[in-house]
Amino acid sequence: MGNRLSKIYTRTGDDGTTGLGDGTRVRKDSVRVEAFGTVDELNSALGVLLAVPALPRDVADCLTEVQHRLFDLGGELCIPGHAVLSAEPVAGLERTLDAFNEGLPPLKEFILPGGGPAAAACHLARTIARRAERRVWTLAGEEMVNPHALRYLNRLSDLLFVLARVLARRERGSEVLWRHERP
Repeated sequence: MGNRLSKIYTRTGDDGTTGLGDGTRVRKDSVRVEAFGTVDELNSALGVLLAVPALPRDVADCLTEVQHRLFDLGGELCIPGHAVLSAEPVAGLERTLDAFNEGLPPLKEFILPGGGPAAAACHLARTIARRAERRVWTLAGEEMVNPHALRYLNRLSDLLFVLARVLARRERGSEVLWRHERP
């Protein structure tokens, strides 16, 4: 593979537009750019989570694979009409989610974001995943979007919730439960 970017600044975006993967230019605040930009933000949040020291290997491996899929999804979203994700990555997330969830006790209360540095970072990534899903649904309201992309983001936020629970229990031994009746 040759050099992708030989020059970081191009000045072509100084007019408020950016180039899509197919060469067309759109406004930087377009629904499509907002969708793939939020997916990129989610990928960056996972990078922060992966940088937490002593992150369990099984969680790190899972999140690294997710980062690659999110990069694929961002590429898919920046090319109108392009589809990369299939049903298999969605099914893979479901299998992974089930495996991590298997050892957790049933929820009886709401959980507050927190529980240690990794768990807190995972909760933040979960909320960004939900926003990314909303942004892609907004795009789907205007243009055709691969339905597997929407399912992937939905399952991913579920997986991140479960991983946050796993991490909180590994970091603190418990989760931070919401108390609906406070003094």
